[in-house]
Amino acid sequence: MTVIPQFDLAAQAAADWINDLTRRLGWHDRDKAYLALIASLHALRDSLPPTEAVFLGEYLTVLLRGLYYEGWHMERPQRSAKSRDAFLERIHEGVHRDPGIDAEEVAHAVFALLAAHLPASELEDVKAATPKELRAFWPA
Repeated sequence: MTVIPQFDLAAQAAADWINDLTRRLGWHDRDKAYLALIASLHALRDSLPPTEAVFLGEYLTVLLRGLYYEGWHMERPQRSAKSRDAFLERIHEGVHRDPGIDAEEVAHAVFALLAAHLPASELEDVKAATPKELRAFWPA
């Protein structure tokens, strides 16, 4: 039942991203893909300078943008995810330490998802702002 069409559109846009990630990972469980996406977005957000994190957030779907910013305060230091190990650990924690999920595979898939959805100029800005240890997750 559609009560507010904009909500349905926002939900569908977020679902499209989750479905895209599910396909990229070769998974069948959309719930796990959702958890992996949010964990990766939070880890990426916290690895970027605050202003670049905000610019990235502008290009997410409305619902994903809200989840991206959940619990984040630009002026407060966040738990660092700038090292490769810390970044992958954040993803691993976000998927409840599921032993069947490879955090590195998730990182590559989420970065590819972002690369497919971001305008070229923003993608280059985000890549440049990404800590050096994490840049290998971006598609070539």
